[in-house]
Amino acid sequence: MYDHVSLKVKDYKKSKRFYEKALAPLGYKVQGEYGGNTAGFGAGETTALWVSEGKPASSGVHIAFASSSRAAVNGFHVAAMEAGGRDNGAPGLRENYSPTYYAAFVHDPDGNNIEAVCHSKK
Repeated sequence: MYDHVSLKVKDYKKSKRFYEKALAPLGYKVQGEYGGNTAGFGAGETTALWVSEGKPASSGVHIAFASSSRAAVNGFHVAAMEAGGRDNGAPGLRENYSPTYYAAFVHDPDGNNIEAVCHSKK
C-alpha cells in the first residue's frame, strides 16, 4: 500500500542511533545517509523508513514494523530499550487484535509509538 514513511526528528544523531539499534533485530539497517541529517533504513533493497532532522509534525505517529519471528520482536524490544526507548508494551500476544498477533511497543526519542509485530506462531 505504501512505499515508505518519513519522520522528522528533533535530534538526528540520537534518533539515528536509536533506529539503528532498535531495528537491527528485524533485519533493518541504514541503507544511505544524506547531508549529515537524513538516513534511510530498510531490509533488503527497499528503504522503508526515512529519518531526518527537523521539527517533528507530531509525537503521535505509530509505525509498526513486520517481524519474521517472535524472537525478533523480543530482540527489537530489548534493543530499543537499550537504545533509550521508553517501554509502551512488552513483547506478548495481543489476542484482542488477532489470535497470533505478537508485538512489542516502544516510544522513540520523539515520543512516537514504534511497534514490531509478528503474525506467525513462531
